[in-house]
Amino acid sequence: MATSTAGSEFLRPPSNQDFDTVRREPSHYNPLDTFRLPSGQDRHYQQQYGDMYFLRLAKLKPAVEEIAVDAWEGFSIAGENARRVERVLDVRQGELCWVAGTIYMDMPLKPNILDDLTKENYTLAPPPRPTYQDPANPDSTQIMLEDESGRLRLTGSMLRNTQLCTGAIIAVLGTENSNGDFEVIDIKVPDLPQQPRRWESEGVDAPQKGPSKGKIAFVSGLGITGTSSDTLALELLTDYLLGYTGTASAEGAPPNASAITRLIIAGNSVGARMTVDANAETKKKSGPKKYGYDASAYNASPITRLDSFLAEILPSIPVTLMPGESDPANFSLPQQGIHRAMFPQARAYCAPPAAGAEKPEPGWFDSVTNPWEGDVEGWRLWGCSGQNVDDVLRYLNFANEEGNVGDGAGDVKARIRIMEAMLRWRCGVPTAPDTLWSYPFQTDDPFVMQACPHIFFAGNQPRFKTATIESDSPLKLNGADTEMTGTDEETTSGPRVRLISIPKFKETGELVLVDTETLEVEVVKFSTFAGQQEKQ
Repeated sequence: MATSTAGSEFLRPPSNQDFDTVRREPSHYNPLDTFRLPSGQDRHYQQQYGDMYFLRLAKLKPAVEEIAVDAWEGFSIAGENARRVERVLDVRQGELCWVAGTIYMDMPLKPNILDDLTKENYTLAPPPRPTYQDPANPDSTQIMLEDESGRLRLTGSMLRNTQLCTGAIIAVLGTENSNGDFEVIDIKVPDLPQQPRRWESEGVDAPQKGPSKGKIAFVSGLGITGTSSDTLALELLTDYLLGYTGTASAEGAPPNASAITRLIIAGNSVGARMTVDANAETKKKSGPKKYGYDASAYNASPITRLDSFLAEILPSIPVTLMPGESDPANFSLPQQGIHRAMFPQARAYCAPPAAGAEKPEPGWFDSVTNPWEGDVEGWRLWGCSGQNVDDVLRYLNFANEEGNVGDGAGDVKARIRIMEAMLRWRCGVPTAPDTLWSYPFQTDDPFVMQACPHIFFAGNQPRFKTATIESDSPLKLNGADTEMTGTDEETTSGPRVRLISIPKFKETGELVLVDTETLEVEVVKFSTFAGQQEKQ
């Protein structure tokens, strides 16, 4: 009976043959503390959230005005030249002009923090809605442009063809009509910021070595519940990362796991609502609960299983762990890293605490923030666990498709276009703090992108999708033929970014691999035979 090449490679008898030692490619890793919050008494919540919008506008207004000047300088209609207006309240009826400001969208189903505070369980996060628009009355949504002087309501057919959400900084060209609304003719956004060259941020030249076959692995949505339902999928992933599934030379085998330099876990490693015991209702005690929390209802199995998974792979591969909305971390963005005390086994691979004000060296196991920014193999990465994309999707017209085609091609394509819009807005989390809970920053808005990343990823999406975008160029959904080497001869004139929509591993069993030289993307899928259903 003939066997396949892959099968004979994996199921072979013991041999005395000497094999070459397989070594994993080293990882060049430089995490940035962009979203690290101050600790202890230095973390305050008394300040107003309005400061974030003013900071965002102050940072991005010069950039969008520069683009607007280049595009609209000398633009005229019926002999009237468009003039620049400094403030939105300086717009005059009938005059052709342009002005920059912050988008604010008044929508009927948007959550209201004042309503949340009146509820009995006000310490809990409000349940997410599939859309903030009213399907029965789509015209109820009002789009406004605001700055420090006031607000101006926008209207026109141009808005229906443009993706906008609260918090985006744009410039609009048009004129005010008799109703006091601003008829929009054209819209400009800040576009991609300046992109550092590869290895530039580390201040060193590229490592002196031959052609690299390294890969960066991304996974999200492990959804560990601590039960037997997630055991097999995690074991398959573990065996592959540790190199137990054969070599890439075998036909049908996955890429060589020894080429993976680092594993990045993009949130939701613990299953949603699985940290509460299912039998908690039968264990209710009389009397008030301290801070609304009942310790007897806590179930530690999910985080314990995650700790065991990390401890098993960490001797072989470095791991960067981001928290998600279902993980044991603070709920508001930026989420701080999951505390090392939650990992009694894996914390042995963490970096020791820093002495004084010095920045600690990253450990083999690095529990980071969400969002997160850092350099891996010389490339700048910027990513989130998916809350930013999910929330912006609720502002747009195709948000109501979420319940029908949540895992369809159209939905994933829309999410990639949202990621592109965020980069062109230069803001990774534009809807914070309006509809995404956020820390009230007062002196700086870290969600504004100071530098354009080479890889921009979002975790916990319904399906895998990748694309490449360039400055002033349309989105390329099929980026398979695009290389990003970072060398002097092949560097493009403008920024180029690889977008990656990372699917939920719990639902798809997919691990995303990015080549460290070309930034080409491939997917390794783990699945099991579910058995054949009997014919009825």
